[in-house]
Amino acid sequence: MEPGLLRVGDLDVYVTVSDKRRTVGLTVERDATITAVVPLTLDEARLATVITAKGPWLHAKLRERAATGTPRPPREYVSGEGFPYLGRSYRLLVVDESPMPVRLVRGRLQLRRDSVDDAASALARWYRKAAEPWLRKRVAPWAQRMSVDVTELRVLPLGFRWGSCSPDGKVNIHWATMQLLPDLVDYVLVHELAHLRHRDHGSAFWQTVDRAMPGWESRRTRLKQAGPELWLPIR
Repeated sequence: MEPGLLRVGDLDVYVTVSDKRRTVGLTVERDATITAVVPLTLDEARLATVITAKGPWLHAKLRERAATGTPRPPREYVSGEGFPYLGRSYRLLVVDESPMPVRLVRGRLQLRRDSVDDAASALARWYRKAAEPWLRKRVAPWAQRMSVDVTELRVLPLGFRWGSCSPDGKVNIHWATMQLLPDLVDYVLVHELAHLRHRDHGSAFWQTVDRAMPGWESRRTRLKQAGPELWLPIR
């Protein structure tokens, strides 16, 4: 079996091969990364079976990491509270009337008063709606540069992942990416497009990223730093 990234259902598992292992060792790291250390003789199908069997345990550990990990800045759904959108902070304005629960008007993020009790869901839906046209337009030149076909781009709640993709060209992006600066969103897109060619994070994968985006290392570092600061309600 080759080391790299293995996707089993909704789980991404980073695989390391060791000649000292006789059984599969699964670990959920503090940053919610799942790692597997496996014997040399284990094949991918057998590892996928083990991961599937351990699925409930892995998901429970991921929930623990969400509950005990780095606290995210609290948000109050009141006028004056700031919410990031494409790297800028927009102040919330609670209004009595609006054609929609949340909308961005003249630099203020309006929240209709009758949606305050369910503000987290309303805001998440707004981010998703704003993301869809923006990301589709943004991904097109990157896909052309990298000579890959994106058959579908969807904006979803992806838990601990910025994005995911499938071999048939479907790319999923977390709605929370719309809080990032545009150049960091670009890194997330390039990362997922590179996975359309290479499933794992081997040297060929990073070469693909580097050809499309020289200097990507600094963006990856900034993304790791920005992640804990974003608003992401547990849902």
